[in-house]
Amino acid sequence: MKRFGIIILSVLLLVSCYRHKETPVPWGQATEDTGVFDLTDIQQAGELIGLTLSGPDTYYDFGGRHLGVQYLLAERFAGTLGVKLRVEVCRDTSELLSRMAADDADLAFIRLDADTMQTGWAVGKGKPMLAQALADWYEPSMLAETRNVEHEWLTYRRVARKVFAPMMSKGVISRYDGLFKRYARLIGWDWRLIAALCYQESTFDPLARSFAGAQGLMQIMPETADHLGLPRQKLNDPEANIEAGTRYLKELEGQLRAVSDRSERQNLTMAAYNCGLNHLRDAMRLAEHDGRDPHSWRDVRMYILRLSEPRYYQDPLVKWGYVRGTETANYVELICERYEKYKINAR
Repeated sequence: MKRFGIIILSVLLLVSCYRHKETPVPWGQATEDTGVFDLTDIQQAGELIGLTLSGPDTYYDFGGRHLGVQYLLAERFAGTLGVKLRVEVCRDTSELLSRMAADDADLAFIRLDADTMQTGWAVGKGKPMLAQALADWYEPSMLAETRNVEHEWLTYRRVARKVFAPMMSKGVISRYDGLFKRYARLIGWDWRLIAALCYQESTFDPLARSFAGAQGLMQIMPETADHLGLPRQKLNDPEANIEAGTRYLKELEGQLRAVSDRSERQNLTMAAYNCGLNHLRDAMRLAEHDGRDPHSWRDVRMYILRLSEPRYYQDPLVKWGYVRGTETANYVELICERYEKYKINAR
């Protein structure tokens, strides 16, 4: 028997989220062993593979950290099994169900109803042990707990840092002004713009650390540090961090060299520094498709914001899914506002 029908029977409205624990849970009802990987095999492999669709409740990237309540729950479940979670994002529900039918994954979590925003999990045929482990593990309180955890990450508390004044005194922005001036030459930007970006990232705290693991003045992710050749033990070193962060800005700007206007290119580069170059390119494609200027921050900003709406982040032109667009839009605007003040008060 093909597994497609079993997948549909196995879909759960995260029953424990909407019903009491004693309600029978239809996760992956027991079936005969078909030779498909079950719990023991998954644990031996050390990896739980999940399929999903991009969305605010399922899975998205924010500041280098994967979020979405269903993803965080799945990550937590994988941890109890002693394995890592690997998530693969599908283009649509049809692709997801087809891949489940082909046994390309161990479980899936998807939105079942666009109106109610209810989300379901599916476990395929041939994995009764995994289905039972999932049913035994889940408690109704986990949903609220996980939402609270995500909320904490998405508030101001997501970066642990001391908050320093945006300027030390008239004409002096920070104790790192000399470093900003030195490394601004690498990219040819006004050093005060880099200082404004740095304040937005860390409020000039060299020990700042985000929930996602970004560190230092320019909030560099460890993986980005590896890419840039910055030793991880030097992430909190002010000079090394500013040098690497500026070099990363230059790399991003180089990817946007088709944008001829320098001011527009700088704004787009800062947006990419915040949300990632791939998400920025999604917004640029949407802008161009709608007859807007993909090289104008004003036009692209509109689509960065729209990438938090299903009709846009599910558009076939969009390759990287959902984005918390308000974060990126505000990020660029706040840097630009601070930069204007720095131009007046610092030389």
